[in-house]
Amino acid sequence: MKKFLILLIFFLPNSNLNAQDLLNTLSDAFKNNSKLNAERASLNAEKQDVNISIGEFLPSVTLSGDAATQKDTNRKNQSGASLQDTESTPENRSVLIEQKIFDGFSNYNNLAKSKLEFEYAKFKLNKLEQEVILSAAKAYYNLGYNFKNLEFNQSNVELFERQVESDRSRLERGEISLTDFAQSESSLAGAQAKLITATNELISGKKNFQKIIGSTAPNEINLSLFPNLSMPTSLDTATAISDQINPRLNLAKIDLEIAKRELYAARGDLSPSASITYEKKKNYDFSTTVDEREQEQVKATVKWPLFKGGKNISSVKKASFKLQEKELILQDITDQVQIDTANAWTSYNSTRSVLDATSVQLKAAEIANEGITLEYDTGNSRTTLEVIQSRALLLDARTSYAKAQKDFAIAQFNLLASIGDLYLENIK
Repeated sequence: MKKFLILLIFFLPNSNLNAQDLLNTLSDAFKNNSKLNAERASLNAEKQDVNISIGEFLPSVTLSGDAATQKDTNRKNQSGASLQDTESTPENRSVLIEQKIFDGFSNYNNLAKSKLEFEYAKFKLNKLEQEVILSAAKAYYNLGYNFKNLEFNQSNVELFERQVESDRSRLERGEISLTDFAQSESSLAGAQAKLITATNELISGKKNFQKIIGSTAPNEINLSLFPNLSMPTSLDTATAISDQINPRLNLAKIDLEIAKRELYAARGDLSPSASITYEKKKNYDFSTTVDEREQEQVKATVKWPLFKGGKNISSVKKASFKLQEKELILQDITDQVQIDTANAWTSYNSTRSVLDATSVQLKAAEIANEGITLEYDTGNSRTTLEVIQSRALLLDARTSYAKAQKDFAIAQFNLLASIGDLYLENIK
């Protein structure tokens, strides 16, 4: 069911085709991720541990039986006279019912521990699901940037190729110097080198996409496709949410509670235990003088382990040290989660500001490059170097804006993941 709900988590303002690309990315990540499937199996196993612990409170019923062939030979009485050989087939049948009355609260604490471990497994699965969403989003938008970067560099190479051809004609007419023409050729070579780098980065991006998502990478990605996420309005809000629902923090809290239950269970091993049993036996061909016999027994047993070579005392000490360890780990994770939340909040706001700034930068660079190129082509006072610089600034502005789009989209996912709020209802 979740695989289909994942397809509903984005409200996409762009075309259906682009929306489907992003939805397919998330769907494939959930479908093909082996870690997720393994964690789901682990969750089912933990649920069975709860049932096993509940079984400790219930009576146990055991049926048993045996049959044998028995032959007695060379028998003699007390006076030494020989007795006749005998042969029998004794059978024994029994039912044993045992109920624990008191177990030093070990069974109670083991049940509480099993329930906590089941909750731990659920939070662990939830944490991994959020990590998968975040990884899929990063792979998607990083690949989108690789596509844009290649597109911009291809366009840049084409522009410089046309400029070199144009400058060659102008050189022959004596309109520019050999130095100007050399600058154009040098710029073309540099643009071609950047294009090679962009091509290799795209290949790596596709491989990374296939590794994380588990499906073939798309041929294009719209970087302007921003999901409408339900974001916290302030750092205080983000921190408050994180303190309540962050999976890492909740895992540490549950781990601490499990350590407490382990300590209580270890102490229970020092306490007395009591149980009651009822057994009914029926024997056939019991002896040469008894053909059948029925026997019933009710027995109450009390045990108090006073000394086990120091094993029970050491178990309590070990559990106490483990509890101290989990308390320190919880404090460390609490501090780290707060730091990560603050960093993610800062990154989210800074990437949004960078996106706005690079948008303005790109518009200005496009206007400047268009004007300078027009003036250069019409034989105005613009130099070859000015055109090259203008195109370099335009390429930089285009790639910076594309990177800002990618960074802003990922920062939104990263903030929700850092506070542990990357849930379906928060992605509209």
